[in-house]
Amino acid sequence: MYKYETHLHTKEGSACSSAPAEEMAQAHKKLGYDGIFVTNHFFNGNTSVPRELPWKDRVELYCSGYELAKRTGDEIGLKVFFGLEFCAHQADFLIYNVNKQWLLDNEQLLMYSDERELFRTVRRLGGFIVHAHPFRSAPYIHHISLYPEDIDAVEIINASHSPDTLYNQRAELYADMYGLPKTGGSDSHHLDKLFGGGILVPEPINTPADYLRQIRNGTVVPLKRREDLI
Repeated sequence: MYKYETHLHTKEGSACSSAPAEEMAQAHKKLGYDGIFVTNHFFNGNTSVPRELPWKDRVELYCSGYELAKRTGDEIGLKVFFGLEFCAHQADFLIYNVNKQWLLDNEQLLMYSDERELFRTVRRLGGFIVHAHPFRSAPYIHHISLYPEDIDAVEIINASHSPDTLYNQRAELYADMYGLPKTGGSDSHHLDKLFGGGILVPEPINTPADYLRQIRNGTVVPLKRREDLI
């Protein structure tokens, strides 16, 4: 089985992260991961990118976390893929199989369109969407928003959640109710809190499309939180 982290943040794109991208890549290599997806908060979330910059400059800064992690990953033998965490009505969605050029070309869609229009367009063009921690409760979350018809899978294990919450159990029930595929991620933001989550898959992931194929095949095994963090 191959191990991948599907949900992590670096300080280059996420204001709530303290982890440099290069060090995040190195840390996951040491923990035995075969690859990682860098999914920083997008501009409608807790981004570290100044909002007053021109769109091109914002995208360049935003993608730098992925690019730095990718450069390090290429050097140490860790596969690094691009993703983003998009916020809609306090709900968070991990979007995969898009790239920098697509972001540069779609300011209107990403920033000013209805979120369901964005989701439909992403999926029509080959991207895919995972609803991250759909039942998390926090002061910044006004209400829970669910989009079962617009996503490809549910993050049923978010390893950053402590076991005494029911967030992950509720997410799994949600996936079961709608017959949605299940996946997992750590949602790590800091080098001293790497939760050990992610996924196990029977085949290597060489492109984000490989991840989607294994989601659809039902071969993705979500990983639980590291026992030493319980």
